[in-house]
Amino acid sequence: MTQPGSDILVVGGGIMGLSIALELRQRGAEVTLLSRDFAAAASHAAAGMLAPRAEGIPPGPMLDLCLASLDRYPDWVAKLEALSGQSVGYWPSGILAPRSQGPDPEGPLTPPVSSPGQGQWIAADSLRHYQPGLSASVAGAYWYPEDGQVNNQALIQALRTVVLDLGVTLHEGVGATALRQSQGRIERVCTAQSGDFQATHVVLAAGAWSHERLPIPVFPKKGEMASLRVPPHLGTIQPLQRVLFGERIYIVPRQDGRIVLGATSQEVGFTPGNTAAGVHQLLANAIDLLPWLADGLLDQTWWGYRPATPDEMPLLGQGPAENLFLATGHYRNGILLAPI
Repeated sequence: MTQPGSDILVVGGGIMGLSIALELRQRGAEVTLLSRDFAAAASHAAAGMLAPRAEGIPPGPMLDLCLASLDRYPDWVAKLEALSGQSVGYWPSGILAPRSQGPDPEGPLTPPVSSPGQGQWIAADSLRHYQPGLSASVAGAYWYPEDGQVNNQALIQALRTVVLDLGVTLHEGVGATALRQSQGRIERVCTAQSGDFQATHVVLAAGAWSHERLPIPVFPKKGEMASLRVPPHLGTIQPLQRVLFGERIYIVPRQDGRIVLGATSQEVGFTPGNTAAGVHQLLANAIDLLPWLADGLLDQTWWGYRPATPDEMPLLGQGPAENLFLATGHYRNGILLAPI
């Protein structure tokens, strides 16, 4: 069976596939989207940090791309919220990156020489005003006021709502099994569930599963995560007002009172499930950095598969066929790069 053709067929129903489908649909294209398993998308497993500076991405095209995407975030999420009627939890809260030693371990804890993209150094005696309750072992922190976060799970749900409302044809539970080529073009996209699909252009945005469709260097890197609820004795107000990007853990407060902990990094293929070691690592490192989290209520644990590449750079643009385009391999930066 061959499905009716469309202008563009997007393979992959995570944040990248949905974002591309939305942009193309708003430009007037007829778009079909294949989503193998919406719940398995790496977008659900992220922490939603928007951290091109705190991540320490080196100067160059990747940093330029990430900063340009971050600049688009306020307008992009405002559009999504207006179209969907749903909040996506965008919070330009800034990011603190606590460190166990100062910029100069042999000298006084003085601010480093500033350079573009570098955080402001805050010594321990001043840091308590930015974030009370940090471990006594923290010597100070870099402050990145322009970084922030978004609730990635709310974001992808809003995106999906908008894409459907605007008339993108979504086939959920349908994964591509092959991209059939003829004379240098993708002639058909084959599926096991719904037959073959045809389109003028095909976009491969299948995340960690992209290598199953093409021999490209994208592989899964598993990450385990956990979330806590604020300790009852601290009340209902979120006591953590900034993302903490530690040396071994990141701690992301949500405005609904949750605190997200992430993430392990494991090269174990598509091995599912949370492990005792992974959850222990998250909790131990989080409590070491922010001791009052020991009284937090364990809320949820989950895992996902980042689409990694050997150089940790995404694969974007023309693929190995005239009408095939790649948007995959975003690794840790898929949420950040969605607007651009």
